[in-house]
Amino acid sequence: MIYCGIDWAEKTHDVALVDDTGQLLAKRHITDDAAGYRLLLDLLAEYGDSQENPIPVAIETSRGLLVAVLRTGKRQIFAINPLAAARYRDRHAVSRKKSDPGDALVLANILRTDMHAHRPLPHDSDLGRAVAVLARAQQDATWNRQQMANQLRSLLREYYPAALDAFAPWQNGLCRPEARELLRTAPTPARAAKLTRTQIAAALRRAGRQRNIDTAAERIREVLRGDYAHQPQLVEDALGKQMLAQLRQLEAACTAADELAEAVEESFPQHPDAEVILSFPGLGIQLGARILAEIGDDHQRFADARGLKAYARASPITRASGKKSSITRRRVKNDRLNHAGYLWAFSAITASAGANAHYHRRRDENGDWHASAQRNLFNRMLGQLYHCLQKGELFDEQVAYPTELPQAA
Repeated sequence: MIYCGIDWAEKTHDVALVDDTGQLLAKRHITDDAAGYRLLLDLLAEYGDSQENPIPVAIETSRGLLVAVLRTGKRQIFAINPLAAARYRDRHAVSRKKSDPGDALVLANILRTDMHAHRPLPHDSDLGRAVAVLARAQQDATWNRQQMANQLRSLLREYYPAALDAFAPWQNGLCRPEARELLRTAPTPARAAKLTRTQIAAALRRAGRQRNIDTAAERIREVLRGDYAHQPQLVEDALGKQMLAQLRQLEAACTAADELAEAVEESFPQHPDAEVILSFPGLGIQLGARILAEIGDDHQRFADARGLKAYARASPITRASGKKSSITRRRVKNDRLNHAGYLWAFSAITASAGANAHYHRRRDENGDWHASAQRNLFNRMLGQLYHCLQKGELFDEQVAYPTELPQAA
């Protein structure tokens, strides 16, 4: 066996090849471009790399063009955590010296000695990886939109509390088109107090509102003309200009989130696993796409359901030393999958009678707090999802919760 280690950098990469005995066979310094990739593939081919017997590669990243080139065929790619690679480096030198060629050699030796302890990148389909790109981008855009809305809300509290009170009855508040249009029309409370009912109604129509326009315009007009404290005029005008700048950023974030959501709705239903995932209560297209993005469509990625649960931090972890033993929640996890699981479990409580009964049984009989009971529900649903994906079966409420359903009834 021959093993390859690549120390990844922004513009250049260091490559090292070792054999079973740890003997260094070759080392190269390649550039991060097509010529460098060809040099790397030629080097691997020179030492016996082929479709039938590919050389495994260890690298400290799981994405990028270099990884995409290496993933062609059946080659195993091992994404080694940089922290783990640093620990392996200390096994070879106690002086803590570091160099890029040395790190490439360390990565190659990781596969030579401990390849069985590391997991290769899953063999996801191109469609699965495309869905993962869109779902993660949409999740990032949603988080960015909420961050921008929070910053805008904080600014409005300093000089324009009437706007917050006017938009309070609306779901999503400042992210709604009506709220953004009204703020654009009246960026300061002084200008907002001068708006007529007709002007407010026109702003609502420009934002796309079609129902209860007159009633909403009257309510907003009364709130904007209420008795509020004011900043000095010059300060208020300056804050209004700052608010408009933040408003443009929020509008861009809202547009990006909406466009990416449409892209997810177009691509995710085309995936073969979409029907199984969407059969589960509490999972829609957006949340289902996020689940698929993190677990992938390589059904051999996890040896069993326990591995998937540990990956999502749904299962507890036991720490034992001497006579002491404790069972606590995991801290190392896939943050995106864990966040999607929180939303999934929260939605399933109201969408499934069996899930609702399981949640309340954990609260009432086991004395769990809300987060603990919800995490336990997520842990159970992940096991059900793993089974259904492996067998190609749809979710069945009667099979999933055979004991909880009579209690719920």
